[in-house]
Amino acid sequence: MAKQLFGTDGIRGTPGEYPLTDNMLYWTGRALGESIAESIAATAGPSGIGARVMFGMDTRESGPHLAQLIAEGLAAAGVASVSAGVITTPGVACLVRENGFAAGVVISASHNPYHDNGVKLFAPTGMKFPDEVEAGIEARILARKDDAPARQNVRLTPDPKLDEQYLAFLRTRLLPGADLKGLRIVLDCANGAASKLGPELLASLGADVVAIHHTPDGRNINTGCGSLHPESLQKKVMETGAALGAAFDGDGDRCILASASGKLVDGDGILLAMARYLKSQGALRGGKLVGTTMANLGLERALDDEGLSLVRTDVGDRYVLEEMQRGGYNLGGEQSGHIIFLDDAPTGDGLLTALKLACLVQLRGPLDGLVAGLKVYPQTIVNVRVRSKPPLAEIPAVAAALDEANAALGNRGRVVLRYSGTEPLARVMVEAEHAADVQRWSQHIAQAIRSSLGA
Repeated sequence: MAKQLFGTDGIRGTPGEYPLTDNMLYWTGRALGESIAESIAATAGPSGIGARVMFGMDTRESGPHLAQLIAEGLAAAGVASVSAGVITTPGVACLVRENGFAAGVVISASHNPYHDNGVKLFAPTGMKFPDEVEAGIEARILARKDDAPARQNVRLTPDPKLDEQYLAFLRTRLLPGADLKGLRIVLDCANGAASKLGPELLASLGADVVAIHHTPDGRNINTGCGSLHPESLQKKVMETGAALGAAFDGDGDRCILASASGKLVDGDGILLAMARYLKSQGALRGGKLVGTTMANLGLERALDDEGLSLVRTDVGDRYVLEEMQRGGYNLGGEQSGHIIFLDDAPTGDGLLTALKLACLVQLRGPLDGLVAGLKVYPQTIVNVRVRSKPPLAEIPAVAAALDEANAALGNRGRVVLRYSGTEPLARVMVEAEHAADVQRWSQHIAQAIRSSLGA
Protein backbone atom coordinates (compact mmCIF):
# COMPACT_ATOMS: atom_id res chain seq x y z
CA MET A 1 0.00 0.00 0.00
CA ALA A 2 1.29 3.46 -0.86
CA LYS A 3 2.30 5.61 2.08
CA GLN A 4 -0.05 8.47 2.93
CA LEU A 5 2.24 10.68 5.01
CA PHE A 6 5.81 10.02 3.93
CA GLY A 7 6.81 11.25 0.48
CA THR A 8 10.22 10.97 -1.15
CA ASP A 9 11.60 13.43 1.41
CA GLY A 10 9.65 12.82 4.61
CA ILE A 11 6.38 14.40 5.74
CA ARG A 12 5.78 17.86 4.33
CA GLY A 13 3.03 20.48 4.51
CA THR A 14 1.93 23.70 6.17
CA PRO A 15 2.35 23.81 9.97
CA GLY A 16 -1.03 23.78 11.70
CA GLU A 17 -2.65 21.96 8.80
CA TYR A 18 -2.83 18.21 8.23
CA PRO A 19 -0.44 16.39 8.29
CA LEU A 20 1.54 18.92 10.37
CA THR A 21 -1.05 19.55 13.08
CA ASP A 22 0.11 19.53 16.70
CA ASN A 23 -1.57 16.18 17.28
CA MET A 24 0.05 14.58 14.25
CA LEU A 25 3.48 15.86 15.20
CA TYR A 26 3.17 14.51 18.74
CA TRP A 27 2.12 11.11 17.44
CA THR A 28 4.94 11.17 14.90
CA GLY A 29 7.38 11.46 17.80
CA ARG A 30 5.53 8.86 19.82
CA ALA A 31 5.45 6.41 16.89
CA LEU A 32 9.15 6.92 16.20
CA GLY A 33 9.98 6.42 19.88
CA GLU A 34 7.93 3.23 20.14
CA SER A 35 9.53 1.90 16.96
CA ILE A 36 12.97 2.60 18.42
CA ALA A 37 12.05 0.97 21.74
CA GLU A 38 10.77 -2.17 20.03
CA SER A 39 13.85 -2.38 17.84
CA ILE A 40 16.14 -2.13 20.85
CA ALA A 41 14.08 -4.63 22.83
CA ALA A 42 14.33 -7.11 19.96
CA THR A 43 18.12 -6.91 19.85
CA ALA A 44 19.56 -5.68 23.13
CA GLY A 45 17.14 -5.28 25.99
CA PRO A 46 13.68 -4.66 27.38
CA SER A 47 12.97 -1.06 26.33
CA GLY A 48 14.08 2.12 24.63
CA ILE A 49 15.28 3.69 27.87
CA GLY A 50 18.69 5.23 27.24
CA ALA A 51 18.07 5.69 23.53
CA ARG A 52 18.63 9.19 22.17
CA VAL A 53 17.34 10.94 19.06
CA MET A 54 19.12 13.90 17.54
CA PHE A 55 17.25 16.96 16.26
CA GLY A 56 18.26 19.58 13.73
CA MET A 57 16.33 22.17 11.79
CA ASP A 58 16.63 24.87 9.17
CA THR A 59 15.82 28.53 9.81
CA ARG A 60 12.01 28.57 9.35
CA GLU A 61 10.17 30.31 12.16
CA SER A 62 7.93 27.27 12.67
CA GLY A 63 10.84 24.88 13.28
CA PRO A 64 11.19 25.05 17.10
CA HIS A 65 7.47 24.40 17.64
CA LEU A 66 7.46 21.34 15.40
CA ALA A 67 10.58 19.97 17.05
CA GLN A 68 9.12 20.48 20.53
CA LEU A 69 5.99 18.47 19.72
CA ILE A 70 7.94 15.57 18.25
CA ALA A 71 10.31 15.58 21.25
CA GLU A 72 7.30 15.36 23.58
CA GLY A 73 6.07 12.30 21.73
CA LEU A 74 9.52 10.71 21.95
CA ALA A 75 9.67 11.41 25.68
CA ALA A 76 6.32 9.68 26.19
CA ALA A 77 7.88 6.59 24.61
CA GLY A 78 10.92 6.80 26.90
CA VAL A 79 13.33 8.20 24.32
CA ALA A 80 15.49 11.28 24.99
CA SER A 81 16.13 14.14 22.58
CA VAL A 82 19.36 16.00 21.82
CA SER A 83 19.36 19.14 19.68
CA ALA A 84 21.93 20.71 17.40
CA GLY A 85 19.59 23.62 16.72
CA VAL A 86 20.00 25.07 13.23
CA ILE A 87 22.11 22.66 11.20
CA THR A 88 22.00 21.15 7.72
CA THR A 89 20.15 17.93 6.99
CA PRO A 90 23.41 16.11 6.11
CA GLY A 91 24.88 17.49 9.33
CA VAL A 92 22.24 15.60 11.28
CA ALA A 93 22.81 12.47 9.20
CA CYS A 94 26.55 12.69 9.89
CA LEU A 95 26.18 13.21 13.63
CA VAL A 96 23.60 10.45 14.01
CA ARG A 97 26.03 8.07 12.32
CA GLU A 98 29.11 9.24 14.23
CA ASN A 99 27.54 9.35 17.70
CA GLY A 100 25.36 6.26 17.80
CA PHE A 101 22.01 8.05 18.04
CA ALA A 102 18.98 5.82 17.67
CA ALA A 103 17.57 8.14 14.99
CA GLY A 104 17.74 11.65 13.61
CA VAL A 105 14.92 14.14 13.09
CA VAL A 106 15.27 17.09 10.72
CA ILE A 107 12.65 19.83 10.70
CA SER A 108 12.84 21.28 7.20
CA ALA A 109 11.01 21.68 3.92
CA SER A 110 14.29 21.88 2.00
CA HIS A 111 13.93 24.27 -0.97
CA ASN A 112 10.27 25.15 -0.31
CA PRO A 113 9.11 28.62 0.85
CA TYR A 114 9.21 29.47 4.56
CA HIS A 115 5.50 28.83 5.18
CA ASP A 116 6.02 25.13 4.40
CA ASN A 117 7.84 22.78 6.72
CA GLY A 118 8.44 19.10 7.12
CA VAL A 119 9.86 16.19 9.08
CA LYS A 120 12.66 13.96 7.82
CA LEU A 121 13.66 10.85 9.76
CA PHE A 122 17.10 9.22 9.69
CA ALA A 123 18.11 5.73 10.81
CA PRO A 124 21.17 5.09 13.02
CA THR A 125 23.19 4.57 9.81
CA GLY A 126 22.66 8.23 8.91
CA MET A 127 20.49 7.17 5.98
CA LYS A 128 16.75 7.58 5.60
CA PHE A 129 14.74 4.74 7.06
CA PRO A 130 13.79 2.02 4.58
CA ASP A 131 10.31 2.27 3.08
CA GLU A 132 9.01 -0.57 5.23
CA VAL A 133 10.14 1.12 8.46
CA GLU A 134 8.56 4.42 7.41
CA ALA A 135 5.38 2.53 6.57
CA GLY A 136 5.35 0.97 10.04
CA ILE A 137 5.84 4.35 11.73
CA GLU A 138 3.12 5.83 9.53
CA ALA A 139 0.66 3.09 10.49
CA ARG A 140 1.24 3.87 14.18
CA ILE A 141 0.64 7.59 13.57
CA LEU A 142 -2.58 7.07 11.63
CA ALA A 143 -3.95 4.62 14.18
CA ARG A 144 -3.88 7.25 16.95
CA LYS A 145 -3.88 10.59 15.14
CA ASP A 146 -7.16 11.65 16.76
CA ASP A 147 -6.21 10.60 20.31
CA ALA A 148 -5.30 13.25 22.87
CA PRO A 149 -1.53 13.45 23.47
CA ALA A 150 0.07 12.87 26.86
CA ARG A 151 2.09 16.09 26.90
CA GLN A 152 5.59 15.97 28.39
CA ASN A 153 7.88 18.63 29.82
CA VAL A 154 10.78 18.55 27.35
CA ARG A 155 13.44 21.20 26.90
CA LEU A 156 15.37 21.26 23.62
CA THR A 157 18.57 23.24 24.14
CA PRO A 158 20.99 23.30 21.18
CA ASP A 159 24.45 21.86 21.87
CA PRO A 160 27.05 23.94 19.95
CA LYS A 161 29.62 21.15 20.21
CA LEU A 162 27.63 19.21 17.62
CA ASP A 163 28.22 21.92 14.99
CA GLU A 164 31.93 21.76 15.58
CA GLN A 165 32.00 17.98 15.35
CA TYR A 166 30.27 18.12 11.97
CA LEU A 167 32.65 20.79 10.65
CA ALA A 168 35.63 18.80 11.95
CA PHE A 169 34.41 15.81 9.94
CA LEU A 170 34.10 17.90 6.78
CA ARG A 171 37.61 19.32 7.19
CA THR A 172 38.98 15.79 6.77
CA ARG A 173 37.29 15.39 3.37
CA LEU A 174 39.58 17.54 1.19
CA LEU A 175 40.91 16.03 -2.02
CA PRO A 176 44.53 14.88 -1.57
CA GLY A 177 47.01 17.71 -2.09
CA ALA A 178 44.42 20.49 -2.18
CA ASP A 179 45.09 23.80 -0.41
CA LEU A 180 42.28 26.34 -0.31
CA LYS A 181 44.32 29.19 1.18
CA GLY A 182 43.45 32.42 -0.62
CA LEU A 183 40.94 30.81 -2.99
CA ARG A 184 38.03 33.24 -3.33
CA ILE A 185 34.67 31.51 -3.11
CA VAL A 186 31.19 33.03 -3.09
CA LEU A 187 28.61 31.17 -0.98
CA ASP A 188 24.88 31.74 -1.39
CA CYS A 189 23.51 30.25 1.82
CA ALA A 190 19.81 30.60 0.89
CA ASN A 191 19.19 32.23 4.30
CA GLY A 192 18.97 28.66 5.50
CA ALA A 193 20.73 26.02 7.54
CA ALA A 194 24.13 26.60 5.87
CA SER A 195 24.19 30.34 6.68
CA LYS A 196 26.67 29.95 9.54
CA LEU A 197 28.23 26.59 8.76
CA GLY A 198 29.15 27.14 5.10
CA PRO A 199 31.24 30.31 5.53
CA GLU A 200 32.77 28.98 8.75
CA LEU A 201 33.88 25.72 7.10
CA LEU A 202 35.64 27.23 4.09
CA ALA A 203 37.10 30.19 5.99
CA SER A 204 38.62 27.77 8.51
CA LEU A 205 40.45 26.11 5.60
CA GLY A 206 41.92 29.42 4.46
CA ALA A 207 39.51 30.29 1.67
CA ASP A 208 38.59 33.91 1.01
CA VAL A 209 34.83 33.59 1.53
CA VAL A 210 32.26 36.06 0.23
CA ALA A 211 28.91 35.12 1.79
CA ILE A 212 25.54 36.27 0.48
CA HIS A 213 22.00 35.49 1.64
CA HIS A 214 23.34 34.39 5.02
CA THR A 215 21.17 36.46 7.39
CA PRO A 216 18.04 34.35 8.04
CA ASP A 217 15.04 35.96 9.72
CA GLY A 218 12.71 32.96 9.84
CA ARG A 219 10.85 33.95 6.68
CA ASN A 220 13.46 34.70 4.00
CA ILE A 221 14.71 31.14 3.51
CA ASN A 222 15.00 30.32 -0.23
CA THR A 223 13.42 33.67 -1.16
CA GLY A 224 15.00 34.78 -4.43
CA CYS A 225 18.22 33.02 -3.52
CA GLY A 226 19.89 29.66 -3.10
CA SER A 227 20.11 26.75 -5.49
CA LEU A 228 16.74 27.49 -7.13
CA HIS A 229 17.56 31.17 -7.71
CA PRO A 230 21.30 31.37 -8.44
CA GLU A 231 21.27 34.61 -10.44
CA SER A 232 22.71 36.73 -7.63
CA LEU A 233 25.41 34.10 -7.07
CA GLN A 234 26.49 34.28 -10.71
CA LYS A 235 26.58 38.07 -10.56
CA LYS A 236 28.58 38.17 -7.32
CA VAL A 237 31.15 35.67 -8.59
CA MET A 238 31.91 37.88 -11.58
CA GLU A 239 31.86 41.10 -9.52
CA THR A 240 34.36 39.76 -6.98
CA GLY A 241 36.63 37.83 -9.35
CA ALA A 242 35.98 34.64 -7.41
CA ALA A 243 37.29 31.28 -8.55
CA LEU A 244 33.81 29.79 -8.14
CA GLY A 245 30.52 30.15 -6.33
CA ALA A 246 28.27 27.67 -4.58
CA ALA A 247 24.56 28.01 -3.85
CA PHE A 248 22.85 25.80 -1.26
CA ASP A 249 19.18 25.17 -0.59
CA GLY A 250 17.35 25.76 2.67
CA ASP A 251 18.51 22.61 4.44
CA GLY A 252 21.95 22.45 2.84
CA ASP A 253 21.80 19.11 1.04
CA ARG A 254 21.93 20.64 -2.45
CA CYS A 255 24.73 22.55 -4.11
CA ILE A 256 24.74 24.32 -7.48
CA LEU A 257 27.91 26.03 -8.75
CA ALA A 258 28.84 29.11 -10.73
CA SER A 259 32.16 29.18 -12.58
CA ALA A 260 34.52 32.17 -12.62
CA SER A 261 32.90 33.25 -15.91
CA GLY A 262 29.45 33.19 -14.28
CA LYS A 263 28.36 29.99 -16.01
CA LEU A 264 25.92 27.90 -14.00
CA VAL A 265 27.00 24.32 -13.30
CA ASP A 266 24.26 22.06 -11.95
CA GLY A 267 24.42 18.55 -10.55
CA ASP A 268 25.05 17.02 -13.96
CA GLY A 269 28.15 19.17 -14.46
CA ILE A 270 29.37 18.44 -10.94
CA LEU A 271 29.01 14.70 -11.55
CA LEU A 272 30.93 14.94 -14.83
CA ALA A 273 33.79 16.93 -13.29
CA MET A 274 34.10 14.55 -10.35
CA ALA A 275 33.80 11.45 -12.55
CA ARG A 276 36.70 12.69 -14.68
CA TYR A 277 38.78 13.38 -11.59
CA LEU A 278 38.03 10.04 -9.94
CA LYS A 279 38.74 8.21 -13.22
CA SER A 280 42.14 9.95 -13.41
CA GLN A 281 42.89 8.67 -9.91
CA GLY A 282 41.71 5.14 -10.69
CA ALA A 283 39.04 5.66 -8.03
CA LEU A 284 35.71 5.64 -9.90
CA ARG A 285 34.29 2.28 -8.98
CA GLY A 286 32.93 0.24 -11.86
CA GLY A 287 33.58 3.02 -14.36
CA LYS A 288 30.02 4.19 -13.69
CA LEU A 289 28.13 6.83 -11.80
CA VAL A 290 24.50 6.90 -10.74
CA GLY A 291 22.01 9.56 -11.80
CA THR A 292 18.25 9.77 -12.14
CA THR A 293 15.78 9.86 -14.97
CA MET A 294 16.17 13.66 -14.86
CA ALA A 295 19.89 13.66 -15.69
CA ASN A 296 20.47 15.50 -18.96
CA LEU A 297 21.12 13.44 -22.07
CA GLY A 298 24.23 15.57 -22.53
CA LEU A 299 25.75 14.08 -19.36
CA GLU A 300 25.20 10.57 -20.66
CA ARG A 301 26.90 11.37 -23.97
CA ALA A 302 29.81 13.21 -22.30
CA LEU A 303 30.39 10.17 -20.10
CA ASP A 304 30.31 7.92 -23.16
CA ASP A 305 33.14 10.01 -24.62
CA GLU A 306 35.16 9.31 -21.44
CA GLY A 307 34.54 5.57 -21.61
CA LEU A 308 32.21 5.86 -18.62
CA SER A 309 28.51 5.19 -18.23
CA LEU A 310 25.48 6.47 -16.36
CA VAL A 311 23.12 4.26 -14.39
CA ARG A 312 19.68 5.87 -14.06
CA THR A 313 17.21 5.52 -11.17
CA ASP A 314 13.89 7.04 -10.20
CA VAL A 315 14.04 10.60 -8.89
CA GLY A 316 15.05 10.82 -5.23
CA ASP A 317 18.37 10.65 -3.43
CA ARG A 318 17.29 7.52 -1.56
CA TYR A 319 16.97 5.67 -4.89
CA VAL A 320 20.34 6.95 -6.05
CA LEU A 321 21.91 5.70 -2.83
CA GLU A 322 20.21 2.32 -3.05
CA GLU A 323 21.57 1.80 -6.58
CA MET A 324 25.04 2.94 -5.54
CA GLN A 325 25.08 0.41 -2.72
CA ARG A 326 23.63 -2.34 -4.88
CA GLY A 327 26.15 -1.82 -7.69
CA GLY A 328 29.15 -0.89 -5.56
CA TYR A 329 29.45 2.62 -7.07
CA ASN A 330 30.91 5.58 -5.20
CA LEU A 331 29.62 8.64 -7.09
CA GLY A 332 26.03 9.57 -7.77
CA GLY A 333 23.50 12.33 -7.53
CA GLU A 334 20.80 14.46 -9.06
CA GLN A 335 20.68 17.34 -11.49
CA SER A 336 19.20 19.43 -8.66
CA GLY A 337 22.52 19.32 -6.81
CA HIS A 338 22.13 16.37 -4.43
CA ILE A 339 25.55 14.74 -4.86
CA ILE A 340 26.57 11.59 -2.96
CA PHE A 341 30.25 10.85 -2.40
CA LEU A 342 29.79 7.40 -0.92
CA ASP A 343 33.43 7.06 0.13
CA ASP A 344 32.76 9.99 2.47
CA ALA A 345 29.09 9.84 3.48
CA PRO A 346 25.83 8.09 2.48
CA THR A 347 23.89 11.33 2.04
CA GLY A 348 23.94 14.26 -0.35
CA ASP A 349 25.71 17.16 1.37
CA GLY A 350 25.91 20.65 -0.13
CA LEU A 351 28.85 21.70 2.04
CA LEU A 352 30.79 18.55 1.15
CA THR A 353 30.07 19.12 -2.54
CA ALA A 354 31.24 22.75 -2.38
CA LEU A 355 34.38 21.62 -0.55
CA LYS A 356 35.20 18.90 -3.08
CA LEU A 357 34.70 21.16 -6.09
CA ALA A 358 36.69 24.00 -4.52
CA CYS A 359 39.53 21.51 -4.08
CA LEU A 360 39.16 20.35 -7.67
CA VAL A 361 39.31 23.90 -9.01
CA GLN A 362 42.42 24.59 -6.91
CA LEU A 363 44.09 21.40 -8.16
CA ARG A 364 42.97 21.28 -11.79
CA GLY A 365 42.05 24.81 -12.84
CA PRO A 366 38.87 26.71 -13.73
CA LEU A 367 35.49 25.02 -13.45
CA ASP A 368 34.65 25.84 -17.07
CA GLY A 369 37.47 23.57 -18.16
CA LEU A 370 36.43 20.80 -15.78
CA VAL A 371 33.02 20.55 -17.46
CA ALA A 372 34.19 21.17 -21.03
CA GLY A 373 32.41 18.99 -23.57
CA LEU A 374 29.13 18.85 -21.66
CA LYS A 375 26.43 19.79 -24.15
CA VAL A 376 23.27 20.53 -22.23
CA TYR A 377 20.27 19.46 -24.28
CA PRO A 378 17.20 21.72 -24.07
CA GLN A 379 14.99 20.42 -21.29
CA THR A 380 11.85 21.59 -19.55
CA ILE A 381 9.66 20.42 -16.71
CA VAL A 382 5.97 21.28 -16.79
CA ASN A 383 4.09 20.84 -13.51
CA VAL A 384 0.40 19.98 -13.70
CA ARG A 385 -1.70 20.16 -10.54
CA VAL A 386 -3.74 16.96 -10.22
CA ARG A 387 -6.65 15.77 -8.09
CA SER A 388 -5.39 12.18 -7.82
CA LYS A 389 -2.37 10.10 -8.75
CA PRO A 390 -3.30 6.99 -10.77
CA PRO A 391 -0.53 5.42 -12.90
CA LEU A 392 0.03 7.89 -15.72
CA ALA A 393 0.77 5.24 -18.33
CA GLU A 394 -2.68 3.70 -17.71
CA ILE A 395 -4.59 6.87 -18.64
CA PRO A 396 -5.54 6.50 -22.34
CA ALA A 397 -5.11 10.15 -23.34
CA VAL A 398 -1.76 10.42 -21.56
CA ALA A 399 -0.49 7.13 -22.96
CA ALA A 400 -1.44 8.21 -26.48
CA ALA A 401 0.32 11.59 -26.13
CA LEU A 402 3.41 9.86 -24.74
CA ASP A 403 3.51 7.40 -27.64
CA GLU A 404 3.29 10.27 -30.13
CA ALA A 405 6.15 12.12 -28.45
CA ASN A 406 8.40 9.07 -28.24
CA ALA A 407 7.80 8.22 -31.91
CA ALA A 408 8.63 11.77 -32.99
CA LEU A 409 11.75 12.17 -30.82
CA GLY A 410 13.27 8.73 -31.34
CA ASN A 411 16.82 8.62 -29.94
CA ARG A 412 17.13 12.39 -30.18
CA GLY A 413 15.18 13.06 -26.99
CA ARG A 414 13.52 11.69 -23.87
CA VAL A 415 10.24 12.03 -22.00
CA VAL A 416 9.88 11.33 -18.28
CA LEU A 417 6.51 11.43 -16.53
CA ARG A 418 6.22 11.20 -12.77
CA TYR A 419 4.33 12.49 -9.78
CA SER A 420 5.86 14.74 -7.17
CA GLY A 421 6.51 12.87 -3.95
CA THR A 422 5.56 15.87 -1.81
CA GLU A 423 2.92 17.86 -3.75
CA PRO A 424 -0.26 17.12 -5.81
CA LEU A 425 1.62 17.57 -9.06
CA ALA A 426 2.40 15.55 -12.15
CA ARG A 427 5.74 16.47 -13.69
CA VAL A 428 6.34 16.28 -17.44
CA MET A 429 10.01 16.37 -18.42
CA VAL A 430 10.90 16.58 -22.10
CA GLU A 431 14.43 16.79 -23.43
CA ALA A 432 15.46 17.02 -27.08
CA GLU A 433 18.07 18.37 -29.46
CA HIS A 434 15.77 21.22 -30.51
CA ALA A 435 13.97 23.59 -28.15
CA ALA A 436 10.89 23.67 -30.40
CA ASP A 437 10.40 19.93 -29.91
CA VAL A 438 10.77 20.34 -26.15
CA GLN A 439 8.07 23.00 -26.08
CA ARG A 440 5.70 21.19 -28.40
CA TRP A 441 5.73 17.79 -26.73
CA SER A 442 5.86 18.97 -23.13
CA GLN A 443 2.73 21.07 -23.66
CA HIS A 444 1.00 18.30 -25.61
CA ILE A 445 1.50 15.75 -22.83
CA ALA A 446 0.76 18.25 -20.07
CA GLN A 447 -2.57 19.07 -21.71
CA ALA A 448 -3.44 15.37 -21.84
CA ILE A 449 -2.78 15.10 -18.10
CA ARG A 450 -4.67 18.33 -17.39
CA SER A 451 -7.74 17.17 -19.27
CA SER A 452 -7.73 13.80 -17.53
CA LEU A 453 -6.62 14.63 -13.96
CA GLY A 454 -6.41 18.39 -13.62
CA ALA A 455 -7.40 19.81 -10.25
